[in-house]
Amino acid sequence: MERQRGRGDSGAATAEYAIATMAAVGFAGLLVVIMQSDEVRQILTDLVRSALTFTS
Repeated sequence: MERQRGRGDSGAATAEYAIATMAAVGFAGLLVVIMQSDEVRQILTDLVRSALTFTS
């Protein structure tokens, strides 16, 4: 009787980590491009100012 080796998915975890890392890098790059936009920067600045301004 021959022993079977369980090598069917030995690199699966590493491949999943690589795919997740590539997706995170792509998302970070997209955020950098979006944040460089003057319109987005102004919207965020206005949002922070309105959140920090107390009106009575």
